[in-house]
Amino acid sequence: MFELNIAVVLVVCLVFLVAIGVHIAVALGMTSALGIFWILGHDANAFRTVQVMLAAKAYEGIRDYVFAVIPLFMLMGEFIGKSGAITDVYRGINSMLRRLPGRLAIATVVGNALFSFVTGVSIASAAAFSRIAYPEMKRHSYHKGFALGTVAGSSCLGMLIPPSVLMIVWGILTETSIGKIFLAGVLPGLMLMALFILYVLAVALFKPEMVGGGSEVKEEEIDEVPPSQFFTSLIGIVIVVVAVLGGIWFGLFSPTEGAGVGALLGLVLAIIKGMRYREIIDSILSVGRTSGPILLLLVTAALYSNTLAMTGLANAIESLFLESGIPHWMIIGVMVLIWFALGMIIDSISIMLLTAAIFAPIAVKLGYDPLAFAIIGIIAIEAGLLTPPFGLLVYTVKSAIHGLDPTVNVMTIFKSSTPYWILMLIGMVLIILFPEIATILPKLLF
Repeated sequence: MFELNIAVVLVVCLVFLVAIGVHIAVALGMTSALGIFWILGHDANAFRTVQVMLAAKAYEGIRDYVFAVIPLFMLMGEFIGKSGAITDVYRGINSMLRRLPGRLAIATVVGNALFSFVTGVSIASAAAFSRIAYPEMKRHSYHKGFALGTVAGSSCLGMLIPPSVLMIVWGILTETSIGKIFLAGVLPGLMLMALFILYVLAVALFKPEMVGGGSEVKEEEIDEVPPSQFFTSLIGIVIVVVAVLGGIWFGLFSPTEGAGVGALLGLVLAIIKGMRYREIIDSILSVGRTSGPILLLLVTAALYSNTLAMTGLANAIESLFLESGIPHWMIIGVMVLIWFALGMIIDSISIMLLTAAIFAPIAVKLGYDPLAFAIIGIIAIEAGLLTPPFGLLVYTVKSAIHGLDPTVNVMTIFKSSTPYWILMLIGMVLIILFPEIATILPKLLF
């Protein structure tokens, strides 16, 4: 009972520190140190033990081979994103879809899905397509809210379509094969993309004023990209995706080695597209600044998980759920509500660090496939980033277009992204009812 009381205090302390603005990594480290010190007797020996555990966990995290997969995949995405290849492909798709109603919004959804294959970060997708797609939709008289809602909603594909940073973190935290999680996300990602496109088509057909009045775009108004430039960019991206993901799925190399291959191919494509030495160095430094805090988060989260394990909180929560007699679907529903609530106030990776190691074993004992549950969790966490009042994807879009259109308010984007939130909820329900959507490809290839 004493340990459980400590666990409750640690959770309250963590929530309080995050609420007052302390960085999540610092908050995790502080509460972990406090918990270990308290459990071991809060004396001089306990203090020395805390120091040893902190040092050991940091060293273990830094030397772990799998941790390199995150910065390497981010570097691949940075090279391809800054090379201009994604912009070329987006404009090429625009031109090809000129006969389709709502083509700009559909191109944004498809472009975000493609961008997801090379970045795996939804925040990056939201920021990029706010600058790439929104000016085009605004120029063609799209409803501002609908245009920005499409950008924010389809950006969620960034964490579901591999290689996704959230998938990598989930695999590390739950000791699940990262390659299998990548594969499990393909069909759910394509399913969500199809649902988003159907929604855009429905809006274009029944409310044509939302997509520029329903009139066809004149040929001269379409931003053309030279065919050679479009195909160079498209083929380059396809080669990177097929080489990296195909190599991982067919066992040619591990996810970490695949990330290294992807970073190298991304660099080659960037050089072909004209990227200069200074831009390459800036990209590397940018990834270092972004991935460093993520790796620190993983180390402190591992320490926090160990501390909670010492208190017995994880076992207590597991017993509470499993022995309560509540229907299994209601337990999953409670987990999803917790993810939604956390998504209002903190970022995706932090949510996963706090919950994955506790929720995943419970779901497995309830009979859910670990891969299917991983995808359910990732969708729920991403949906939380569209949930008011603090949905981070919405604020990313707002910040990215501030210089382009400062008149759009945050609530307009929240309102317009709600249909995508609902579609993600539908996607979760479908995977809960039919887990084969997520598990069929891993079973075929592994």
